[in-house]
Amino acid sequence: MFYTIKDTRDALKSGKTTSLQLVKDSIETFEKDKSAAIPLNAFIEMYEDALAKAEAADKEIAAAKAAGSLDKLFEEKPLLGIPFANKDNISSKGHRLTCASKILKGYVAPYNATVINRLEAAGAIALGRCNQDEFAMGSSTEYSCYGPTRNPINREYVSGGSSGGSAAAVAANQALFGLGTETGGSVRLPASYCGIYGLKPTYGVLSRWGVVAYGSSLDQVGILGHTPADIAEPLSLMCGQDMYDDTSADLPNVDKIKNLTALSDEEFKALKIAIPKQFLKTEGADPDVVKCFEDTRKWFESKGAKIDEVDLPILDASIASYYVIALSEAASNLSRFDGIRYGNRVDNGKGYDELYVDTRSEGFGPEVKRRIIIGNYVLSEQFSGDTYKKGMTVRARMQREVAKVFESYDIILCPTCPTAAFKLGSKVDSPLEMYLSDLYTTFVNLARIPSISVPAGRTSKDGMPIGMQFAGKMFNEALILRLAESWEREHERCGIPVKQ
Repeated sequence: MFYTIKDTRDALKSGKTTSLQLVKDSIETFEKDKSAAIPLNAFIEMYEDALAKAEAADKEIAAAKAAGSLDKLFEEKPLLGIPFANKDNISSKGHRLTCASKILKGYVAPYNATVINRLEAAGAIALGRCNQDEFAMGSSTEYSCYGPTRNPINREYVSGGSSGGSAAAVAANQALFGLGTETGGSVRLPASYCGIYGLKPTYGVLSRWGVVAYGSSLDQVGILGHTPADIAEPLSLMCGQDMYDDTSADLPNVDKIKNLTALSDEEFKALKIAIPKQFLKTEGADPDVVKCFEDTRKWFESKGAKIDEVDLPILDASIASYYVIALSEAASNLSRFDGIRYGNRVDNGKGYDELYVDTRSEGFGPEVKRRIIIGNYVLSEQFSGDTYKKGMTVRARMQREVAKVFESYDIILCPTCPTAAFKLGSKVDSPLEMYLSDLYTTFVNLARIPSISVPAGRTSKDGMPIGMQFAGKMFNEALILRLAESWEREHERCGIPVKQ
């Protein structure tokens, strides 16, 4: 597997490799890993038609080369023959879609998600579906009916979640880039843990059509890659309004994203960065993360950027507000899984109520059940009063106050997570401790702004990756991606050695 999209495209054009060989390599790696003593478990399965699509791509390339129109072909299909990893909650027509849950066992997607359609129109090939936390509810990819995904840097550690399978596949060079989803940090968190880049775009920039819903007002498709350019190009091809998704929106400055450049010295000197005082509290934060954050701050200062500490008290309410809203929406969205319309069914012939209870009791895992119960409690005014309304009020204030910060500043700088990846099993029975992994990420989803996690260092003891995030104002993906490109060119953090 070549390292970047550009390298791979150049190799395909020159004949150094073929799309078929790329897909075969990924399948062989997947099959070999399944029989390993400690499997990575990034991919759940490879799609049966990936090889046929690769052969078709190779025929197109050969025909264009013979006709002297190779460059034109790759202008029309810039990702032709390039394989990518898909998350198990994004629909790919004719392939199984289970959200890593027993309740959807055997379900086959009847259509493509819009993001899949747009990537395939650009020539990309979906390799297979990747593991995740069940229904995207988790921060470690341990809540999966297929077992946990391990961190490719060190397999004793988690890969992060909920898009841990896609992140691990990219970090282990099993795929060039990967699609994930996030509701409160599920792309940026595994990117940080696995030492790669992970983008959460502005809400609406990538269509949610064909993505199984968790918290609809927060959900967003995200992208994982080895480099900022490997995120920028797929983003430029997938973004934009979609008639099937009323919340979708066009993205400005797509050309700047497609043709990614680093910031100039003058642009760095004009850059204004805000660091929330609330994120300077070090209680519960790993000392290595704190040091890495200070190093990142110093780097920006060395480039001439102006950095100010700003007071955003509303951030202290981000975790509580996020979980009130997300779990309420999850309880509503997951009510459709009733054993009647699709997915698994447990029918003991006792009647509809028993069928509903038995199907959901057997089909959902403990974390999903926990979140449904909490969500239903929050939505029951006779029990929780106006908790949901208060959560939405806090969210509205969060959006206003974060937007106000961006009237004076270009980006918000903070760590991606208070800690690096933790050992498998160490937090799985401690929901509150697991939820606090999202301490620095949820405000981004509540404010609906874009943010990218960049690999910024490693822990001193175990050498596990540490991520920092650059958050920008709504629809300013171009700036944060260009900042990440500047970071990449000077730090060379991608390509952290993988420990088998």
